[in-house]
Amino acid sequence: MKTYLSLWFDSEGTNPTTVAEKLRAMGFKPIRGQYDHVYEWGRSVDLREILQIGTAVHETLKGLKVLYKLETT
Repeated sequence: MKTYLSLWFDSEGTNPTTVAEKLRAMGFKPIRGQYDHVYEWGRSVDLREILQIGTAVHETLKGLKVLYKLETT
């Protein structure tokens, strides 16, 4: 399974490079295309784990003035 992350930046917020570094420290990889980053689980995960990664992303991006969308497939 994979969790994809799309980001929208505010010109008054944190720069994209800093955000990418924070996400990389969590295990997300930057990608090109429809999404900006991907977290590759390498296995099937349950809803609890998906919510945990969502909470971790939320806490990491809190206060940075970045909007985001997560999608797990």
